Amino acid sequence: MRGVLAGFAAIWVVTLVGYLIGRYELLGPSGPTVLARLVFFVAAPALLVTTLVRSSPGDVFTGALAAFVLSTVLAAGAFLAITLLVRRGRERPDAGTLTVGTLAASYVNAGNLGIPVAAYVLGDVSFIAPVLLFQTMVAAPIGLAVLDVTTGGRRPSARALAMLPLRSPLTLASGVGIAIAVIGWRPPDEVLRPFDLVASAAVPLALLALGMSLPGSRPFTAGPDGRDRYVAVALKALGQPLLAYVIGRFALGLSGAALLAAVVTAALPTAQNVFVFASRYDRAVALARDAIVLTTLAAAATLVLIAAWLG
Repeated sequence: MRGVLAGFAAIWVVTLVGYLIGRYELLGPSGPTVLARLVFFVAAPALLVTTLVRSSPGDVFTGALAAFVLSTVLAAGAFLAITLLVRRGRERPDAGTLTVGTLAASYVNAGNLGIPVAAYVLGDVSFIAPVLLFQTMVAAPIGLAVLDVTTGGRRPSARALAMLPLRSPLTLASGVGIAIAVIGWRPPDEVLRPFDLVASAAVPLALLALGMSLPGSRPFTAGPDGRDRYVAVALKALGQPLLAYVIGRFALGLSGAALLAAVVTAALPTAQNVFVFASRYDRAVALARDAIVLTTLAAAATLVLIAAWLG
């Protein structure tokens, strides 16, 4: 219990430092973007590769992943059902808005926050790699395909959508690491040492970037997406981790570290990619932005409570 709380304390302290850096613009107005890109394209991929090449396939594809995937699907379905039922007989949101809301309720921040949480709390970054693969190779292409079909403007081809996962360095790094682990080759330490050096920057830089993204947000401002915003936040912060626990504990018989990993990954906040998708197709941009901020704030409490309960 003490180790779990210490791990989360380190995460939130560094995030707070990032918030202060962003609040006073110590790195300039483009600082958060540059830092996030450094993590996304360089440091986090290096961390995933070095972790996965030292793992076995059995350490990656686990019952925890199954519980996470099922909880994601159910949380997404719950948002659709609740939204359509609440708005029965009234004007319903368009399919693009529904898609953004569905992603806000179920698409987790496995990169900027998931990697630090896996490293400090779960003690193993390999827990987060299959989550990244599932989201970038399954969830994101499906969401983008729906947005593509239901919105106007310039539409990417089916080939572009199919190639989308290959454009993510996190997905590529996860795929390379898993492939090396599957064939059973262990690169020499001399080869991995430069990767280890760069990988050591991934967690602190990701937390700083996360904190720097928070200043200036106004997530409680009233607007047309208010009801959908709170439904998405409730499902993401509470519903999805609860579903992961029920599925993992009672359907899959998970316990200990595996159950904790399933629930913690499901409790991660909404990913910034949802805002990117919403902005690209100009659908429910405020809903995506506010859900990210609110679920990130809620995760500060829910993740600690989950880890204290199951850790």
